[in-house]
Amino acid sequence: MSEQDESGERTELPTKKRRREAREQGNIPRSRELATAAVFGAGVLAIIAMGPSLARNALGWMKIALTPDAALMRQPDQLFGHVGLLLLKLLAVIAPVAGICVLAGLVAPVAMSGLQFSQKALMPDFKRLSPAAGLKRLYGAESVAELLKSLLRVALIGGAAAICVKLGLNPLRELLTMPLEQAVRSGLAFTSTLLLATTGGLILLAAIDAPYQKWNWMRKLKMTRQELREEMKESEGSPEVKGRIRQMQHQLSQRRMMEEVPTADVVVVNPTHYAVALKYQAGQMGAPTVVAKGVDELALRIREVADAHRIAIVSAPPLARALYREGQLGREIPVRLYAAVAQILSYVYQLRAWRAGTAPASPELGEVAVDEFAPGQGDRR
Repeated sequence: MSEQDESGERTELPTKKRRREAREQGNIPRSRELATAAVFGAGVLAIIAMGPSLARNALGWMKIALTPDAALMRQPDQLFGHVGLLLLKLLAVIAPVAGICVLAGLVAPVAMSGLQFSQKALMPDFKRLSPAAGLKRLYGAESVAELLKSLLRVALIGGAAAICVKLGLNPLRELLTMPLEQAVRSGLAFTSTLLLATTGGLILLAAIDAPYQKWNWMRKLKMTRQELREEMKESEGSPEVKGRIRQMQHQLSQRRMMEEVPTADVVVVNPTHYAVALKYQAGQMGAPTVVAKGVDELALRIREVADAHRIAIVSAPPLARALYREGQLGREIPVRLYAAVAQILSYVYQLRAWRAGTAPASPELGEVAVDEFAPGQGDRR
């Protein structure tokens, strides 16, 4: 790992958790140019689409405003009510266009960053009042980017307007010689073209600014390798804690296994290094089951528990090693070991009968023949 990485350089992309926390705090990518282009473009399109209706409503409002009732001159106290009524009618005229602009202003940020409501964003942040932070914003890289964006805005919008004026300069000169209605239509057509050209410039600027703001937001959220490791520890657990959990689980499983030893019928040993406890219930089990197994210290504990509960302990080194390697706790023994285990169980049952006085002589265990290295269930090749 390099010294720069250790010193805290942010080189790692932000994780989902970091991005989610940033959104919860109200830190989302925002593009003013996208919102401006959406509102301005929606307003221009709404005016063009609803032009005739807006013209009729505006004409009606102007007639009411410019030709007041003569009674108002004699009753000045009613002028305030008349002005209020005119304002309400003016709002009714511009309400459709204003509503479309407001809707566009709400949709644009949602389209860029998704719908997100954060109470933390509404809380006052006194850090923004810091003069040092203000100077950093004023002379930092952000201010340079804003300056370049302002110059680009002037170039795009000014260029679009200049091209539009240059192409429509001759028709504008002819307005002076046109009849009134034709001049009005030509003037409105030129105005619509100019507004559409301006909208195109704003859309082009938004197409540049929105990806930049997204990239800049991701850049600010980048993490150091140390932060990434800390977050992984928080989300997945530290290796020390996970190791402790595994140790506790292992101890718990061993405790449960040792509790099963008193229920075994026989413990097959090596005689000191290996110990495997077997249980068999005729009519309930298809084959003997391994209830406990262990090596070295655990094998000694299994022997001690078996001695304490008078469980038969039989020394059969090859069989003990094969059972330990191939047998699984709580499952039946491998098929290839049936004969050897059956010989052991037969000896144990005879020994029980002799101890109970129902057998004439003490039984003897012959040699238990088993190939402990033969392929079996324990092999993983």
